[in-house]
Amino acid sequence: MIKCDEFALICDLAETYQIYDYKTMPPLRVAIFAAGLRENSRIKMKMSKQKVSLETTLIAGISDSLNTLVWMNSADGQKGRNRPTLITSLLSEQKEKSENVTFASGEDFENYRNRLIAKIGGENNGN
Repeated sequence: MIKCDEFALICDLAETYQIYDYKTMPPLRVAIFAAGLRENSRIKMKMSKQKVSLETTLIAGISDSLNTLVWMNSADGQKGRNRPTLITSLLSEQKEKSENVTFASGEDFENYRNRLIAKIGGENNGN
């Protein structure tokens, strides 16, 4: 857990057990405390590569089902238009695709910027 994200482990230990300096404790005791952290703790979610907790996913699924049922009984639903956006699909999207990009020159940066602007649809985005 320490190799995965030491700061997340420190935060979880402090929040759950009020342990602020785990390095002063015996390693076995720290391991026991770490194993006892809840499933939606920062470190356990990071280690399992979860972006959203199971509870949040279930609540979003219930909300999506209810919204879909209500929509089906509406005039738009009868005609198959204006379908509600599913929260579960928004939660499952990979928002963390932010990549670190480096540029050798200002010209490389400008070329990359222009490609991004063209991709999202134009120059007038508040510039």
